[in-house]
Amino acid sequence: MNTELTCLAWTTILGLAHILIAAHVRTKELGISWNMGARDTNSQAVSPLAGRLHRAQVNFFETFPLFAAAILLVSATQSFSIYSQFGAIAYLAARIIYLPIYALGIPLIRSLVWLVSMIGFLLILVPLFF
Repeated sequence: MNTELTCLAWTTILGLAHILIAAHVRTKELGISWNMGARDTNSQAVSPLAGRLHRAQVNFFETFPLFAAAILLVSATQSFSIYSQFGAIAYLAARIIYLPIYALGIPLIRSLVWLVSMIGFLLILVPLFF
């Protein structure tokens, strides 16, 4: 499997980690009854950590479909290049770093890491258009 598809596979695992970590912290705070119930009641996060993990998860799933589509387009068109390879690695690495930085509440660095992930995403697109 090439680098781009390997990064897509690992990024998919990272998405699962986002879901499980945020759910674990939220369930720990709101209780198993809340988790197993219909969740019809107000379920606001109790702690800043739970809120940050939820927002990090939402942010991840805003960009992940675009990343996945770009990787699949490069793969379908066999447009692999050093740009798509480096872009996929940069996106994955930045998204891995982003989760703990967001969880810790580090604002400026978090935004810079997000920017690196977006640059990585854009690099993946380069061989599709040039």
